[in-house]
Amino acid sequence: MEHVIIIGGGAAGFFAAVNIAETNSNIRVSILEKGNKVLQKVKVSGGGRCNVSHACFDPKDLVKFYPRGEKELLGPFHKFMTGDTMQWFEDRGVNLKIESDQRMFPESNNSQTIIDCLVSSAEKAGVEIILNQNVETIEKNGNQFSLSTKTDVLLADKLLICSGGNPKIWELLKNLGHKIIQPAPSLFTFNIKDPIISDIPGLSVPNALVSIEGSNFESSGPVLITHWGLSGPAVLKLSSLSAFFLAEKEYLFKVHVNWLNQPFSEILNQLITYKKSAPKKTIYVRSVFEEIPKRLWSKLLQSAEIEESQNWSNISHQQIEKLTEKLTNTVFHSYGKTTFKEEFVTAGGIDLKQINFKRFESRLHPNLFFAGEVLNIDGLTGGFNFQNAWTGGYLAAMAIAE
Repeated sequence: MEHVIIIGGGAAGFFAAVNIAETNSNIRVSILEKGNKVLQKVKVSGGGRCNVSHACFDPKDLVKFYPRGEKELLGPFHKFMTGDTMQWFEDRGVNLKIESDQRMFPESNNSQTIIDCLVSSAEKAGVEIILNQNVETIEKNGNQFSLSTKTDVLLADKLLICSGGNPKIWELLKNLGHKIIQPAPSLFTFNIKDPIISDIPGLSVPNALVSIEGSNFESSGPVLITHWGLSGPAVLKLSSLSAFFLAEKEYLFKVHVNWLNQPFSEILNQLITYKKSAPKKTIYVRSVFEEIPKRLWSKLLQSAEIEESQNWSNISHQQIEKLTEKLTNTVFHSYGKTTFKEEFVTAGGIDLKQINFKRFESRLHPNLFFAGEVLNIDGLTGGFNFQNAWTGGYLAAMAIAE
């Protein structure tokens, strides 16, 4: 009986194992997990609810959410897409729901539902789950692969690597000739200590433009002020787009925020118009822009050196210009990164040029397959990294099971 070994007891590994075993009952499937528990990343994802996927059903649109892997995933998404993910889980008794922001979660709102589904499906299909098996070597042995752990030497006719961002496994794959793109954190918030935002955590603006000084990286969308700096979808997307650039900078950089995502000239004209329409109003009483919370508005006024006693009639044109600059181009110094909750995602991994994406198979070694974050593929927050895991796991499984 042909033996398939899967390294990594995470989402991609279990998904692939189930699909292999269900498709071809003549294959022995074993999952090797280095720890004493499986699917731990699934457990903490989505705040413990598991953001299974994203309700984007056009492959051409979906690939745009992958800073690395956009070109390579287009073909695979035509074969196994978000709708297929929904159907797969529903066929096994797990209904998914789509929330207002298009993220998909199990109706139970509990990641354990997904874990139970994957584990029970694997056990039902006869998949062997072996815990505490830290792989120490991977070698070619004729047409097979020889794997050694502290306790065993195992032979695999086909090998699927789903080990995520595991530096040790990457090092072993280097020994097999694979090129590894140096990993870097991909989803993180910006550590910023600045008077403008230091004591107003919890405030957000709906559509800001955020950019990294000295680069072409920018992102727009909601921005959240936190105890440690800036977060929210726009910042997380920007951190992903600029992952390698910021790693080279050792996370010491300047970030520019246009709180209104509008040009300087338009905001200047709006402020001049407002001054004419409400000359007797005190500037601090209310924000001119409904998108800017009052406490942030006050902070920006202080930064523009506008006094609390001033009203619109006695504010100078120079002060209006300075306020406009703060609204459209606040510059913050970032002194590091903070992991986004427990959903740590890594950019980097196996060079995508060395992979046949019709099968998720190595171009260097037949019968060596990969799925998930072990590859240099990462998506934005919102279920995209899981969809990459499901798609890669499925296509690798179909190639293995043929």
